[in-house]
Amino acid sequence: MYDDIVEMAGESPSWLQASGVLFTDAGMLIFAALMVWVVWRARTSPTRLAVSLLVPAAAAIAYVISEGAKSVIREDRPCRGLVTLVDCPAVGDWSFPSNHSTVAAAAAVGLALAWRRLAPWVLPGALLMGFSRVFVGAHYPHDVLAGLVLGSVTAWLVFRYLSGPATRIARRLTAHAGDAPTQPMPRVHPRGDSKGPLLPPRR
Repeated sequence: MYDDIVEMAGESPSWLQASGVLFTDAGMLIFAALMVWVVWRARTSPTRLAVSLLVPAAAAIAYVISEGAKSVIREDRPCRGLVTLVDCPAVGDWSFPSNHSTVAAAAAVGLALAWRRLAPWVLPGALLMGFSRVFVGAHYPHDVLAGLVLGSVTAWLVFRYLSGPATRIARRLTAHAGDAPTQPMPRVHPRGDSKGPLLPPRR
């Protein structure tokens, strides 16, 4: 399957090749921008903001897990010795699972859970990101599939087990802020006594 996809990429029109190369890198910036936008959109509601912040948290956790798996499995890149649309990463930059696919899937699932209207856009975007990694020759299909599954499961678990605690913490912080004591205004009495300062007589 890898050979077939790479061969198709090599025979495809130049505009399609350029689009694949552009999206395989710029796609991550799109997901990052969407995460920032969702957080900004929820800024007026502490509880919604707390949930929205779980999206970048899930992406970061998924990336760490992916990097850990790479260092243990140590699968070499499929592009060694091949002519591909992008330069083959250096030796030691392992292939399984795909970091791009992992982070894209975690971001997409997190964004869909935080704001369901984004689901029809971000979920296909994650799949397209995964395909682009094979299209440019950087990963085997099973690298991408593993990354998509890893990122999706990580995001689901983060939202499943951290949404409640994050919301409760946000509510407590909001309640404490609302209960903060304010400095009372001094009471002023026209004749002046021990309860307030003396005002000058009216003319």
